[in-house]
Formats: sequence, C-alpha cells, structure tokens
Amino acid sequence: MVLPYPDRIPIAITPTPLEPLARLSKRHGVELLIKRDDLTGAALTGNKVRKLEFLLAEAQAQGADTVITCGGAQSNHCRATAIAARRLGLDSLLLLRVPDPENPPATDGNILLDRLVGAELRWVTPAEYAERTKVFARVAEELRAQSRHPYVIPEGGSNALGAWGYVRCVEELARDLPPGKATLVYAAGSGGTGAGLVLGVKLCGLDWRVVGINVCDDRDYFIRVIGELCEEAIARFDLRIPFRREELEIIDGYVGEGYAKSRPAELRRIAEVARTEGILLDPVYTGKAFHGLAEELARDRHRFGERVVFLHTGGIFGLFPKAQEIAPLL
Repeated sequence: MVLPYPDRIPIAITPTPLEPLARLSKRHGVELLIKRDDLTGAALTGNKVRKLEFLLAEAQAQGADTVITCGGAQSNHCRATAIAARRLGLDSLLLLRVPDPENPPATDGNILLDRLVGAELRWVTPAEYAERTKVFARVAEELRAQSRHPYVIPEGGSNALGAWGYVRCVEELARDLPPGKATLVYAAGSGGTGAGLVLGVKLCGLDWRVVGINVCDDRDYFIRVIGELCEEAIARFDLRIPFRREELEIIDGYVGEGYAKSRPAELRRIAEVARTEGILLDPVYTGKAFHGLAEELARDRHRFGERVVFLHTGGIFGLFPKAQEIAPLL
C-alpha cells in the first residue's frame, strides 16, 4: 500500500537499525529487540527529527524564517529543532521551562547545543508553560511586528503532521520484522510518537500492539492526547481507518519522582542495560520506559507476547547533567 505522506525534508538518517537484545532476551524469557532511533543522527539523534522532517517542510513552504517551540530545560525536542532549523537556514526561539527563570540552569547537555547553534532561549515558569499556547501566540506576534515570519512547532513536535514521522518508522519495522505478532513499546512524553505508531500499524494492516509507558502526567492524559492526535490526523488527511480511544494502551506507574527526575532504580537500570548490551538509554524517556518494561516482564514474562520491540527514542545528551546522580551507582 502506498501511504499518502505529506511533503517532508529528509534530514534524519533512516532507516535506523533493528537490533536483538540477546542477553536481556535470555534474562527476561522473551525475544527483545530495539529500534535504534537514537541513530537518526549525531546532534540530531532521537525521535524528534522524524517529526521535524514533516514540520519543517511545512515551515519552509509557508516562508518561515524562525521556528518557535518549547520544552523542558534539557529538551531533546528543542535541541533537535534548533539544530535542524539552523541546517535549513532558519532561526529558532525556544521556550524552556525552569523553576526560576531568574536563575537558569548551567549551559550543559542540550542547553549547550542549543546555544552553539544560536537558538534564542527564553526561560519560562511552569505556570507560563501551562499556558504555552498563549505564549506561542504572543511571541509569534512579537516576531511579526519585527517583519519576521514565525512558524510554531508544538511541544515534542506532536501534532497530526508530525505524527507521520512514526508512520514511516512503522513501515521500516514492517520490512525488518518477520510476519506475525509483535508488541511495540515506547516512552510516552508528548503523544506524537505514540499517535504515529498507532496510525502506522493501522495503515500498514499489521497485527501488532502498541504500548506506551508514560514518563510524565498519567494514563488518562495520554489516552486523551494520543486519541486527539489520531483523530486529528484521520480527519486532516482523510485516512480511511477505524479508530477508537479504547484501543490505546498506556502503562502508568513509572513516572517516579516526576518528569526528568530520576530514582536510583531507574538509573541502575540504565547502567544495567549499558553493561549488558552496550546500549545507552537516557534518564528522562527511555530509561524510565525500559525500567517499566523490565519490571512488567519480571512480574509476567507473557505480558507483551513473545516478541517485543523497544523503541529507543534517543536522549543521550540528557545523561550528562545527571552525572553526579549516576556516578555513585557505578
């Protein structure tokens, strides 16, 4: 089937490899594989660049010269957006959430990379971030008053257009996996990746489960957000596929101390995967999600069926600000 993809700019290194986790498979008693979307690039590593291929194509088509987006202080999405925009000759303005904008965090990890490519950083409080749609509108109007042409990219690149990035990922997986059942497990952070996976499985007619492990908020939040994104994409792109929110699977209980906050058990899991398979997970997304996957398998190895694909969504630069927390566990 030829899928009705919107225009995109090919900036991600794809297809990414699908690799077996042989030693962890033996430990957990199931076939575990990992989709290496941490290898979509070097500075552009991670899942966000797949979404940006479609979003930045639209930005260019609309004549934008500046992209505006938002995230946490160490946001992978903001880093990827700033770098991808600069590669296309566009400026970027990032709204970064911090407890105290008067005392912003150190210039390390993703913040360092944001600054290196010349992104304009604006620190916002959690209260302001909760009203980010209004802040986006205000900043965009400010730029228009300067005769600039802004294009707003939502948190995580998560909208109906960005979701096409993970429809493409499903097509790649369909070529790599033998026919039959499989369960895709991913970290749910803003919803766009999950929506793309769900839509891709349906569009490709695959007998696969898609299971998100949320790293922030809760199950109800992600059922609503992913449901809205799927419905928006189906309506906007006239996709003739059935969809019900009741089909969505989200496993709650692994947010821990909160978004981007790490418990020792999660950091130990990151070290365990690194020392067992040579795979580096990040503390914000994949570390929490893989910890949840491993804990669920320890309780019931049949929880996800016999073949499980874990989606590695990148985030390696998020490890460095956690060095002091990780070091005592090594």
